Order: sequence, then structure tokens, then C-alpha cells
Amino acid sequence: MSKDSKRREALVYHAKPKPGKIEVVPTKKYATQRDLSLAYSPGVAVPCLEIHRDKENVYKYTAKGNLVAVISNGTAVLGLGDIGPEASKPVMEGKGLLFKIFAGIDVFDIEVDTKNVEEFISTVKNIAPTFGGINLEDIKAPEAFEIERRLKEELDIPVMHDDQHGTAIISAAALLNALEIAKKKIHNVKIVISGAGSAAIACANLYLLLGVKVKNIIMFDVNGVLHEERTDLSDLQQKFVTKKKYKSLADALDGADVFLGLSVGNIVSPAMLKSMAKRPIVFAMANPDPEIDYDLAVSARKDLIMATGRSDHPNQVNNVLGFPFIFRGALDVRATKINEEMKMAAVKALARLAKEPVPEQVNIAYGETKLHFGPDYIIPKPFDPRLISTVPPAVAKAAMESGVARNPILDWDRYEEELLERMGSDNKISRLLMNRAKSNPRSIVFAEADHLDVLKAAQIVQEEGIGIPILLGKREVVLELMNEIDFDPSKVTLIDPQSDEELEHRNTYVDAYWKTRFRSGVTKYDAQKLMQQRDYFGAMMVNMGDADALLSGYSRAYPTVVKPMLELIGMAKGVDRVAATNLMNTSRGPLFISDTSINIDPTAKDLAKIALMTARTVRLFGMEPVIAMISYANFGSSRHPHARKVKEAVGLIHKAAPDLKVDGELQIDFALNKEMLQGKFPLSRLVGKKVNTLIYPNLEAANSTYKLLKELNKTDSIGPIMMGMRKPVHIFQLGASVEEMVNMAAVAVIDAQEKEKRVGL
Repeated sequence: MSKDSKRREALVYHAKPKPGKIEVVPTKKYATQRDLSLAYSPGVAVPCLEIHRDKENVYKYTAKGNLVAVISNGTAVLGLGDIGPEASKPVMEGKGLLFKIFAGIDVFDIEVDTKNVEEFISTVKNIAPTFGGINLEDIKAPEAFEIERRLKEELDIPVMHDDQHGTAIISAAALLNALEIAKKKIHNVKIVISGAGSAAIACANLYLLLGVKVKNIIMFDVNGVLHEERTDLSDLQQKFVTKKKYKSLADALDGADVFLGLSVGNIVSPAMLKSMAKRPIVFAMANPDPEIDYDLAVSARKDLIMATGRSDHPNQVNNVLGFPFIFRGALDVRATKINEEMKMAAVKALARLAKEPVPEQVNIAYGETKLHFGPDYIIPKPFDPRLISTVPPAVAKAAMESGVARNPILDWDRYEEELLERMGSDNKISRLLMNRAKSNPRSIVFAEADHLDVLKAAQIVQEEGIGIPILLGKREVVLELMNEIDFDPSKVTLIDPQSDEELEHRNTYVDAYWKTRFRSGVTKYDAQKLMQQRDYFGAMMVNMGDADALLSGYSRAYPTVVKPMLELIGMAKGVDRVAATNLMNTSRGPLFISDTSINIDPTAKDLAKIALMTARTVRLFGMEPVIAMISYANFGSSRHPHARKVKEAVGLIHKAAPDLKVDGELQIDFALNKEMLQGKFPLSRLVGKKVNTLIYPNLEAANSTYKLLKELNKTDSIGPIMMGMRKPVHIFQLGASVEEMVNMAAVAVIDAQEKEKRVGL
């Protein structure tokens, strides 16, 4: 994609379907006049008076306790510099989005039009009663230091400048673990830091609290080493001056144990790394280009432990590991500040988490066989679901122990459950899918590439490294559309199954198909006609090993598309029934619904097989299936054949897979409402468990449910995911969106990865 196209894509993303990335959503009912009279006048006067009587009641009756202000004046935005408050707003909205999806925290972004420190402080102090916490962002140094110091002193809510402390906290956790692996004592290590801005100063200060000696820190800025004779240093930089005049960064790195880069790319050479001490630790965190390229660094030193700020290499120092969870813990105990004890608690919690066994969901997300503590895994991954239940409790406990908590937590088990429940509204499943697909991309046939949206999806798949698209369609039409969206034809394979150019290719498929079907009445002429149809041609590509997966169905009805798939690809060994499931990203978390596309009225045996296939698919996504078999009746309350069918299916599943968490027959509300199920059916196998899979008794119910969820709640859908096929083939819903097709491409790649594993076994 050209720079112009990427620019256009970024602008469209921020402008459509409505401008911006965050919005305010009501949390109370507002349908009736009674609701509105409680929400505003006269009912609102009652909580107002309660807050007037006791100001702490503001946390009880308003959103203050879960509301953070992300505040900037736009003087140090990303790598863009001083671009002003209005231009910084997209970044602040983005930070708000991260707060919400990782920790369930609401955000108002505030852009302040002043560079005057006193005016900025005064503005923040005047609006502070609205918020439970203040996240300062993208404010240039040295003003940022003074602003944060003053606000921490003068406000009674948590204040943190994430540009400083976020990187410090995450890198400190990585440093602790790297030193343990390298078998080095923290008070002995020599650390060279390239960069002397707010992040570098914050990192160095936190390292001192960990036990690093100030005399062992050598810090450089653009003008060289911070030497005691320099007169251009700030008070905060003066703390890290050295008496020795190092001639260069290379001079300082000779014999150093640790290098911390927070400066610019490509300033460290392999020779400089080779001069460092044994088992060196290198954190090269300039973005997008680190101080030394990762591959270059690890080839220079086999004993190296390295981290960067990039997601495409091991050990990413990513601020999202810190700020959402630190504020979560601080808000939940109504802390008056974020102090050093709370930051240190976050450091140690992150360091400990990296040493614990990694959930399979994380291994799957990053395409790893088994992540484990070591040189390539010194810090948790951003998608680790344990972060929400690990870091906030550590921060909250530190706030309580250091005397800054106004609302101490008494039941820690219940608090952890509440934290995990919060993550039901954060749907990371698409990101997990993409990461896993990118770890080992496969070739995917897009059978309808002469449709613009299909082509857009293929373009994203190619550019994001999710898969390797093979485009089928009329060449001149596809090329014209590719030109329209600036999709470089040289990046992909384009095939027109009807063209003379593909005659030899097509004849190979004709012969192979005819040999397997001639006893079924198929003539060679029939085979030649069929191989000019893209679904047949694409299916033969997968059959013959010329492609890894096939996607079709955007422009044609499902039954039409599934026929050649079943005819040419067929079912997997031991499978006599294929089915489809849809993954819905709901507000309560991922929810699988089966069978949404194929089996109109399955028998009890069919339902059992569908449930078992769906369970395997759920595990493919790194989740443990908890299955409710849905009916209009509960546990034998009806003797109608429709209800008895579901009950019989449950019995068959219990015999075939006694350890599988499954029960029914159940009405949908009892399946999804844990309190209702506990109250009425306390002996159910699903009591106390969060159902993530629904198996419906017929196609009509399953298909209607998933489409209802999709349309009414604007719920993202991934699917239908074909289950039971011999090779990876999946069918889009008619008129699927570009995003849905990209998700399905990731599913197809993962399906290909898994099927190859099984063949290898």
C-alpha cells in the first residue's frame, strides 16, 4: 500500500462511521418518563444532597470512581513533537480506548491550550473533582516533571505521567528478570543509558529503587555524556552526572552489563555489543527503529538478552502492560496518589507473572509451542489474560499498605472475580487470531476477487502478514479494482480460471477431478465446465496442495457454495457430519453458537457430534469450552420430541466426553445467567461456570440467534467456521463485511496450521 493509501486508510478509520474513537454510553435505563425523572430533575436532587452531606458519596452515586482524565497540551506527541492540543486529540482518544479495552476504565480526553506550567496546573486542578484519576500524556520535559510533581502534591486523586513511569515500570520488571537469568547482582551492574529525557530519567530513578547504584549509571543525551562540568543540564539530569569523560557511547559500553536505549534508531553497532560484559542485557526501545536491529544484535552476541518496543520481536516493553492495570488498582481502593510503593508493586507483579506457566490461550495467540521464562520471555505478553487479575491487586495492596487507600479491599477472592468479569466487555479474540495467523501465514484462495470488498479484505490480509492471498476472478476486472484501491498486483498471485493462460493448469485439475468422479456419471466435458467455475477450481487448488485454504461465499447463497466444498474436499477422517459455528464477540465475552449454517434439523446423535466438534474448535481459540445445550425447556420440564432430542444428546455427550463441561436441556436465560441457574438448578454441571458455547436444537434457532445478536447489539461475528472438513475451507456469509472476511482469513490460516500439525503427528 502506498503512503497515500495508508494515509487515506488512517483518515477513514478515524472519520467513519462517526468521527473519533470513543463515546459516552448511558449506564441506566432511560426509556420512560419515570426513568428520566430519576436521572435528572427531580430525582437527581437526592444523590446531590447525599454528596453534599458527605463528599465521599460521589464515588457511590456517580461515575467518578471509574473515570480517568487523559490530559495533554500536545507539546510532545508520539514522534510528532509539539503539534498543539487539537492535533493531539486522536492520540488521547486512542489512550482512552486502551484504558477501556484492557481494564474497563472510562476516559474523558482533555486537551489544554497552554504551554504555561501554572496555567496548565490550574486548569487540571479546577476540573479534578470530575475524575477518579489523572493520566498526563505527551507533555514535553522539563515542564512535565514540574506539572506531575505539583499535581501529585496538590490533588487527592492518583496522578501519573505515563510517558515517564510506564516505560520505567515495564522495563524495570524486564530488568529484574533479565538479571536473574544472566545471574548478575543488581547493585553491581553497570548501566549505560542513551537518552536523558523524561522516560530515561524515570527509568533510572526506578532502577535506583530496585538497587542499582547511581555511580553505575552512565547517561547520554544528544550532546554526549552527562558530565559534571556541563552547564546545560536540568536539576533532574544533574543527579546522573559522571566525573569520567566518556568520549562516546561506544567508549561507555565497553564492559557494560546493561544498555537502555530511549533515543534514536541505529546508533549501536555489533562491535559495540561485542565490547559489553558477558551475558549483556540490551533494551533498545526507540520506535519504530530500535538503537540496534534485533536480528543484527542477536547474531552479534549469542549470550544476549534483548528487549525492544516492537511487537514483532520477543520481550516487547509495552506501556499497555502497566498503565491500565495500575490505574485499575488505584481506582478500586480510591487511592489518593500513585506512589513509589504502588509502582514497585506493579514492577514485581509483572516480573513474577513472567515466571509462571503461560496459559495456552497466550501460546496460541503468539504462535508459540510453549512460552516459558528465559531470554526470549522476560516480560508478560500484552494479551495475557492474567494481567487484569495480577497487577491491579498488587497495586491495590501496596496502596493500602502505604496508607493512601481510602476504600480498602476486604475480600480479595471476590475482587479478583470482579476483575475477571470486567474483561467480558473486552474482546481480544480478533487480536489473538491475527497474532497467531501472522506467526505462520498460509496461502488462501479468495474465490471472488472481482468484488471490491473481497479484494479489500485480501489486501489487508497481504499487507498485515495474516496470509498469502491467491486471487481468483476475471483478470481485467480484478486489475482495475486493484488499481482503484492501490493494491499492488506484484504482491499476490492472480488467476483467471476461464482464461487460456490457465489451460494447462486447468487441465491438470480436470484430469484429477474426472478420475475420481467418472463412476458417478461425470464426463470429462462436465469436468472441464466445472473447472472454469471458481469454487471448483479453488477447491482443487487446495486438494492438489497448490493452496492451503479456500474462502468463498461473499456473493452467492451458502448452499450453492458448500456443494463443491463437500464434493471435492470432503469430510475429515472419522467424521460423518460437518457443521458450522459462529464466534460472537459479545459484551460478556466470546460466545460460540452452533450449528448456524448447515444442519437444518439434526438428530440427537448429530447434536452430540456438533457439540464435540464445537468443543474442539473452542479449544483451537485457546479457551476451555463450557457448553449449554439449548432448548425451550429446562431439564425434562417438557416431553415434547424437540426437548427430548436435546436431553438425549446431552446423555450421549456425557458418555463420550465425561470431563467436558456440558449440560442441558436449558433455556437460554438460565444458560447465560449464573444466578438464575444456581437458584433453580443447583445440581447442574454448569453451576458456577461461565457458559461460552451454545448448541441449538436446529438451524433456524441458531442462525436467527447469531444474526439477532449481530444486528441488535452490533456484535462482531467470526464465522461461520466450518467444522469437520478434510482441508481448510470456509464460507463467508452473503455480503460479509471486509472486517468479517479478514477475520475469516485468520481462521482459515489457523485451521491450516492445525490440520498440518495433525498430519505431522
